[in-house]
Amino acid sequence: MAFREKLLTVPPPIEVGGRYVKRYHVTDDPDGIAAEVQDAAYRILPTLLPDPDGTPPATFVVLHRGGDSGAYLNVYSWVWDNVLHFRGAAAGQPVLGCPDTDPTHFVPTDRPWIGCVWELPPLLHERDAWVRHLLAPETPDLTAYLADALPAGTTGDRS
Repeated sequence: MAFREKLLTVPPPIEVGGRYVKRYHVTDDPDGIAAEVQDAAYRILPTLLPDPDGTPPATFVVLHRGGDSGAYLNVYSWVWDNVLHFRGAAAGQPVLGCPDTDPTHFVPTDRPWIGCVWELPPLLHERDAWVRHLLAPETPDLTAYLADALPAGTTGDRS
């Protein structure tokens, strides 16, 4: 099987559980991720967020609709000023502990996996954006961080 990049869309940030959440969606479907899968993913999101610790309350998520029955929600939250906290959930993928093949039935995962090749591109961008807007300036700028997202397109090379 030949490798192909997937489509990346960037919906606007939302507020969940007192945290600002930047969103990235990954799929090979040009119509995007079905609304019912998005809704189910964002319903479980509050259970995957860390407790506040004084770090600006920012999170970014990668919601990935696989080519089979699977859907995956990777939740990366900034904690301890400069550390990423990770939690994930999956739906429709029995090999990951999902009870069925329903892509709207998300359950938390306990695997230490942080993302597949299509889910990883936002990580580097978000690391650099956190440094650029929160760690490097004299006055941290959470608003600027939230506005600084990886551009929509494909999951491929962004250089």
